[in-house]
Amino acid sequence: MRYTLLLTFIIFMQTGGYTQDGKVFEAGAASSNITPKIGTSTNGYFQDNPITHIHDETYAKAIVLYDGETKLAIAVSDLCVIKRETAQNAKQRAHEITGIPMENMMLSATHTHSGGTSCPVFQSDPDPAYLTFIEERIADAIIRAHNNLQPARIGWDSGSEPDQVFCRRWNLKEPVTNPLGTKDMVAMNPGVDNPNKIDPTAPVDPELPVVVIQALTGEYIGLLANYSLHYVGGVPKGDVSADYFSLFANNMETLMGAQNQSVPFVGIMSNGTSGDINNIDFSGHFVQAKTPYVQMEYVANRLAAEAFRVVREIEYQDWVKLGSAQKDITLGIRKPTSAEVERAKDIIAKAEGPVMITREEVYARETMFMKDYPSEAPVLLQAFRIGDLAIGAIPCEPFAAIGLELKEKSAFEDMFTISLANGFHGYLPTPEQHALGGYETWRARTSHLEVNASTEIVATLLELIKSLK
Repeated sequence: MRYTLLLTFIIFMQTGGYTQDGKVFEAGAASSNITPKIGTSTNGYFQDNPITHIHDETYAKAIVLYDGETKLAIAVSDLCVIKRETAQNAKQRAHEITGIPMENMMLSATHTHSGGTSCPVFQSDPDPAYLTFIEERIADAIIRAHNNLQPARIGWDSGSEPDQVFCRRWNLKEPVTNPLGTKDMVAMNPGVDNPNKIDPTAPVDPELPVVVIQALTGEYIGLLANYSLHYVGGVPKGDVSADYFSLFANNMETLMGAQNQSVPFVGIMSNGTSGDINNIDFSGHFVQAKTPYVQMEYVANRLAAEAFRVVREIEYQDWVKLGSAQKDITLGIRKPTSAEVERAKDIIAKAEGPVMITREEVYARETMFMKDYPSEAPVLLQAFRIGDLAIGAIPCEPFAAIGLELKEKSAFEDMFTISLANGFHGYLPTPEQHALGGYETWRARTSHLEVNASTEIVATLLELIKSLK
């Protein structure tokens, strides 16, 4: 009997993982180091923050799936944002070596604010050598994952962690003047003791989807989770860190007993719709830890505990249908008026410079960039099908309400959105939130799409998802 089982398993492996009805399902995963050099730039702050120390390495992590006809690749990198050009170059290189169609690759950033600069944001500009490096290394992660393809099974389910997500935008009793000289009725991160704040402006999304891939040998190949929370932070100035995203993955490897495997386990936490969400409760009920790295460890531990509970209840499938769809849509850019440009010039002329210090100075500098922007931009939207699960991809920082709407209206019962994917077009508020103002709406390279952009993006993404049903 033991000999028969062994012979059956050997035949199964040699025939490429065919199921009893002749279908194939294979998966592979891999990671590549993308840690920037000390002395170069990090994204995520109004002023540039040169790197002085590497606290923990940053990675591009990839999963490749194959159903006998279609191959999909999902790569998530420990970067604040990723430029469309960078993503396209990485896809091109991976395509040339693996043959996976570029439209079947979904590349995104975690949104750590302590990774290497990969896109011009405020006063941080990327080192051209680093851009070339991450293009190669992201591609390498996909190529290596493709090389690691083996017979596998897959499953997914969702948990919930409501205690780590808080809307950071609060309604105000009285309007306040913003750096662009207009009035806001909301404030981001208003402070616990601010007498002008009323309540949060929008809902949060506490869902924690988890996709697990297991080899037929019993070893875990990889895990893809998704949570609608910005970076946690608490990182000393000049440190490089992958934030809670990496700590979560490390915890999952330990909890799942996936250390020291013949092929290394790859855990991935992707960023959901977190444009208006962070880990600070401004009601005052929860106080964030002040010691560096303590809070992100706490968040990672809580998420890993819930994700592991989900993992233990997942039912696996030997085969699922894969599919992809994508579409470029053209959206308008919010451009400054001539009066706003003149105001910006005056502010910059009075600045002690060359580094802009005040928010008014920073946004005056952004206005000068925005005046030269085109009036329209192509925005790449993408959807993947993994069996009865849909994954949407948006090249922005969508508000949580957008992700909740997509889940509610999706043609697939199981669905989540990966943000900051395949490019970067800044924050994506809803039209209602645009009307209130606030940091995420201030016109800059970090927020420039037309006011109704989210409406068009949601409608298009829902169509793409429906086409995969």
